[in-house]
Amino acid sequence: MRSVVFDLGGVLVDWDPRYLYRKLFSDEEEMERFLSEVCSPRWNRQLDLGRPFEEAVAELRARHPRYAREIEAYRSRWGEMLGGPIAGSVELLGRLRGRGVPLYALTNWSSETFAIARERYGFLGWFEEIVVSGEEKVAKPDAEIYWRLVERCRLDPRSTLFVDDVEENVAAARSLGFYGVVFRGPEALAGELARLGLLESGVRAGG
Repeated sequence: MRSVVFDLGGVLVDWDPRYLYRKLFSDEEEMERFLSEVCSPRWNRQLDLGRPFEEAVAELRARHPRYAREIEAYRSRWGEMLGGPIAGSVELLGRLRGRGVPLYALTNWSSETFAIARERYGFLGWFEEIVVSGEEKVAKPDAEIYWRLVERCRLDPRSTLFVDDVEENVAAARSLGFYGVVFRGPEALAGELARLGLLESGVRAGG
């Protein structure tokens, strides 16, 4: 392995809308229904594909006027969904950087809110390139966004490790020739990086 491609949310950045919506809902069950049926993963994927927040929020508020305030918060208070960096993973990223391993990121993320992440997390500047779905108007696991990364960064998938917390995304990467690893936590990733010769043997995340 000569280079590594990281997913961001769930691997390096702790993002969860519940961090915000636990402040807005007193009933946990109602909050979960809201996040599964109103501001749902399917709706959020539209944002990841580049749909403007203003348009998406306006359309959803019209369909669910009861939750107008909560829907608007998805845009106006989006930053409160960020729980912080996943420390062990960022430590591993820093060690790879220190060894001169070329680092890239491929993320499903709205182009509008990714600016918040860039400002908040300095380690995003360690990547040679970050391909953002909201800017590309195509998202994982669509093969097209992987090929854009490959062509833009002149990568050889056969010598590139791909790390993502979503099995479907890893399966798509493997089908294109990447060595794919499903992220199960910093400790497991440290072992995999050592096994592949990208980090020294015996390294432990956070240790």
